[in-house]
This record gives sequence, C-alpha cells and structure tokens, in this order.
Amino acid sequence: MARAATTSDTFNAIAEPQRREILALLRAGERPVADLAQELGMSQPGASKHLRVLREVGLVRFRGAGKQRLYGLDARGLRPIHEWVGGFERFWNESFDRLDTYVQNLEKTQQEE
Repeated sequence: MARAATTSDTFNAIAEPQRREILALLRAGERPVADLAQELGMSQPGASKHLRVLREVGLVRFRGAGKQRLYGLDARGLRPIHEWVGGFERFWNESFDRLDTYVQNLEKTQQEE
C-alpha cells in the first residue's frame, strides 16, 4: 500500500523531528516564523515549509499581526494520534498489572523463606 502524502496525513507530518520540535515550541503560545527558525537553527524558508505541512494537516494555524504571521498550535489535529496511542493504554495497563503481581509474589516468596 502506498504511503499517504505528508501533507494529507498527520502521522507522516509529525514523523519529521523538526516538525515535532515546532509543535513543542508552539505549546507555549504563538510565535512568528522567524523566532521558530532561529530557535531550531534553520532558515526561515525551511521553517516556513515545515509550518505549511503542519498547517495543511490541521496541526497549526496562523493569524496576521501587522507584517508578521503568528503561528499557533491547533491541538485538535492531534486527535487521530491521541486515539491511536490510546489504543495501547490497555496493553500497558495489563503489562503493569502483571509486573505488579509478579513483584508481590516475589516479595511473598522471599518473606516465606
């Protein structure tokens, strides 16, 4: 099966580490592209390309503020990721429950010796 285009799939869009860094920076609030580029040590055009991809999959939004565009996080776009990861919650809970049972049995055995 062919991969979805980066600009239409949230999973592919956040597969790029610099895009994840941009999202992390935007958690603190809106930022102009120049600030993001400087923080990430990349060119402004490079940061703009990443922001375009994130905007197209619905993870960031922008608004004009004078001559600047301020970019902000739109966490609603993370819903598919959250739902997918949430599917593993049962697995981890069951794994921790088994570990807890094992440790309790081990402690009980050691106390009986």
